[in-house]
Amino acid sequence: QAWNVLALDGSNWQRIDLFDFQRDIEGRVVENISKRCGGFLRKLSLRGCLGVGDNALRTFAQNCRNIEVLNLNGCTKTTDATCTSLSKFCSKLRHLDLASCTSITNMSLKALSEGCPLLEQLNISWCDQVTKDGIQALVRGCGGLKALFLKGCTQLEDEALKYIGAHCPELVTLNLQTCLQITDEGLITICRGCHKLQSLCASGCSNITDAILNALGQNCPRLRILEVARCSQLTDVGFTTLARNCHELEKMDLEECVQITDSTLIQLSIHCPRLQVLSLSHCELITDDGIRHLGNGACAHDQLEVIELDNCPLITDASLEHLKSCHSLERIELYDCQQITRAGIKRLRTHLPNIKVHAYFAPVTPPPSVGGSRQRFCRCCIIL
Repeated sequence: QAWNVLALDGSNWQRIDLFDFQRDIEGRVVENISKRCGGFLRKLSLRGCLGVGDNALRTFAQNCRNIEVLNLNGCTKTTDATCTSLSKFCSKLRHLDLASCTSITNMSLKALSEGCPLLEQLNISWCDQVTKDGIQALVRGCGGLKALFLKGCTQLEDEALKYIGAHCPELVTLNLQTCLQITDEGLITICRGCHKLQSLCASGCSNITDAILNALGQNCPRLRILEVARCSQLTDVGFTTLARNCHELEKMDLEECVQITDSTLIQLSIHCPRLQVLSLSHCELITDDGIRHLGNGACAHDQLEVIELDNCPLITDASLEHLKSCHSLERIELYDCQQITRAGIKRLRTHLPNIKVHAYFAPVTPPPSVGGSRQRFCRCCIIL
């Protein structure tokens, strides 16, 4: 009986994550939880619960008015009606995840702006109906936003970023991955208005140039994470300015930044002592000399944890020799580095026995059999 009392006491249910039970969760379950927990519930995750829709979430909002963190990622039945309910009843909401809720429109952002002024983190990734008008409405009422995830919001253009730069001085994290219409103009206004920015993802924004790297260097000295994969217009000149001004960089994704050379690695090795994760995949101009500077740099001995060098054709076993003193190195990617050998990897492992090495060696073509009677076998890829 004592356990029963405790189990039904709403004060013991302040944080609930139903992800492991997502296939079984229907609207009535959420309604029952909300009635039981009431004002005690502060954090609820319904991530992936496809059976939960607007009606259940309206009941939830009415009963759980002190909710602060709500994750509806992948709840595809959710529409603007849910955000209207949250706006009306949940004024204390701080974190809201609506990623992949593709029915969400500008109406949701307008509602949140009016009823949830404390909102600090919002994820509307892949909500591709959202436009600059929704962003404008949002930031005018939620000026305290610290994290905004807009990945895959393909209708957003520079005008949306200008609103963010003008109204969100506290912004720390911004994800614009695959927002294909974004250009230098919009991102520069972000840099100038959001000096506290620590994490920027602009991967796939192929229109941006070195002007962005210059603006980050001049305005965002606290930058720790920069992801600019597939931004092929970026060059050594821009990364030099960035490295010389952003000394707190920890993670950089430069995959397919095809113009960069060893010069960028030299600047990073000198000016970025905190670098932990570096992706250089498909940067085909990188050579052993650049890796040598990195291996001798300030970050090498006790910071660098991951380096990705897939499809860097000029990299040889010499690069592995340069990295053997990186004692914190946990993983290295070497797919399609044709000059890397098994022997080179084996030597690296003698110095770093716990390192994970991911490499691919093309199958050896077997010699033709005499008389054609011998059975041929193909070799599989080898993951080291």
